Amino acid sequence: MKKICATMGAGERKKGACGMVYLAITAAIFSLDFFLKKYIDKKYARKVKHPRLGGKICIEKFYNKGATLNLLAKHPKVMTAIHSVIMVFVAVVYYFAMRMTGKELTKTGLAMLAGGGLSNLYDRYAKHHVVDYVRFQIGPKWFQRIIFNVSDFFIFIGAVLAVIGSER
Repeated sequence: MKKICATMGAGERKKGACGMVYLAITAAIFSLDFFLKKYIDKKYARKVKHPRLGGKICIEKFYNKGATLNLLAKHPKVMTAIHSVIMVFVAVVYYFAMRMTGKELTKTGLAMLAGGGLSNLYDRYAKHHVVDYVRFQIGPKWFQRIIFNVSDFFIFIGAVLAVIGSER
């Protein structure tokens, strides 16, 4: 990100042109997962495993009304409210981070976190569940029970990057 912003004149940086890179990351992640979920919803039946990579990964469509391991699945409105509050918090932190100079790692992490979080939140409002579709068949049994989507990976990676970046 530094290289992109370094090639801009001071006037362009002040106008927020560098911040547009992070918004583009957020939009790209949201769009990627949106279209993957749409494809999975159309092509695959629910709860049917489709092994990939020698069975180490399965494509398995699952409608998750809760959080990880179906936490709060019996209370989807509560889950949606909690998710909404978290995303408002992320948006506020994202806004203030964008106003700071430097902190590229934090900004990149927040952009990933926002893109993934917004994609899953969109599902909660539009479909009343989140479409998950990637299951790993390796590792401990508890891990093999979790079904993910691309947004989940970006949320995790983004959170890690934001924390590491904030420590610098």
